[in-house]
Amino acid sequence: MEKKTIQITSGRGPAECAWVVAQVLKKIIAEAQEFGLKHRIVHREPGDENGTLKTASIELKGDKLEAFLQGWVGTIQWIGQSEFRKLHKRKNWFIGINILGGSADEQVVNDADIRYEFTRSGGPGGQHVNKVSTAVRATHIPTGEVAFSSDGRSQLQNRTEARRKLLLRLEEKALQEQEQRAREEWTNHDEPVRGNPVRIFKGSDFKPNRKPKKFKAERKKGKQDLAKDDDMI
Repeated sequence: MEKKTIQITSGRGPAECAWVVAQVLKKIIAEAQEFGLKHRIVHREPGDENGTLKTASIELKGDKLEAFLQGWVGTIQWIGQSEFRKLHKRKNWFIGINILGGSADEQVVNDADIRYEFTRSGGPGGQHVNKVSTAVRATHIPTGEVAFSSDGRSQLQNRTEARRKLLLRLEEKALQEQEQRAREEWTNHDEPVRGNPVRIFKGSDFKPNRKPKKFKAERKKGKQDLAKDDDMI
């Protein structure tokens, strides 16, 4: 199953662009559900105005992911009057959508990298002391992450639980690293490229406006080429 993380960013754009980011995030989540994709918000950077986002990163997973991304990755244009500066003459606002590298659980943890140590479970003294080493400490050797389990009745139960806890910690750590990458990607981002938007929206209700002009130009060129071919036959 395919999995990728995309970042929606206003770059260094003003509050209007941050408002567009928030609207696009809603559109992407709704359309992702239509495509049967699972999603998870990785990172959000609030804008200066209520209801705005400077950047948002979202992890998407599913079999139709590539087809979905083809309709979103690139520049998004919104045509509309500023909600924050009523007298502002600008009507065209641009944001960018790009693919980030690495997913939170993209890493593969090999059992050979996990060291298991067996110790006696703690508890009250006397006959209740566990005389068999059933508690398990699991250590991920490459990262040094450690998880411990002692609640199970057997080594096998505690080994399984310790491994589960360890994998969860590794995933949480990878997610934190992914969030950090998302922040760094945004801080290095400038204004999105304004030409050839992949989607255009219009008005305060953020309705799709029309397909970009390049698609119309390509269709026109295709018809002209077809007419030339007919003349040559």
